[in-house]
Amino acid sequence: MILPRYRIAASGIGGAGKGLFLEEDVAAGRVITAPDTIESTWSLGQLMADPALKSQLYASARWFEDRYTVSPDWPDECYLNHSFSPTGLWHLGFVFASRDLPAGTEVTIDYRHLLPPGQEEDFVDSQTGEKIVGLSWAESLALSTRALSALVDGAAFA
Repeated sequence: MILPRYRIAASGIGGAGKGLFLEEDVAAGRVITAPDTIESTWSLGQLMADPALKSQLYASARWFEDRYTVSPDWPDECYLNHSFSPTGLWHLGFVFASRDLPAGTEVTIDYRHLLPPGQEEDFVDSQTGEKIVGLSWAESLALSTRALSALVDGAAFA
């Protein structure tokens, strides 16, 4: 579920298609998206062993450890595009505002947290030209936990 008001429009990221844009200001550390209906998760082994699931690998996202969801219906959360300087911080399926975000901001996340370890995305980061390669679960969890801790420590929650 997406908590703030938003719209889907042409992305400002070259080649990205559409993106998700905020229609209201969102303070640093606030939740932008949260899990709601997760019907099933699969291990990476299950995804790769089942031809029907493997054909939908493009629509999968890692949630925790080696457990993935598959969303071929493309809910609006799928319009969160990649950036190595994201406006949103992915942590265990939640996306937090990585800084104060004014209305009109395109919400981006670092796809390395969503990909299987070592899996390379079919495209490169639009700003750096660097490859986007999935992190190990331990590295992903450590990075996102440290970033969230720093964000929450620095954010003024009412």
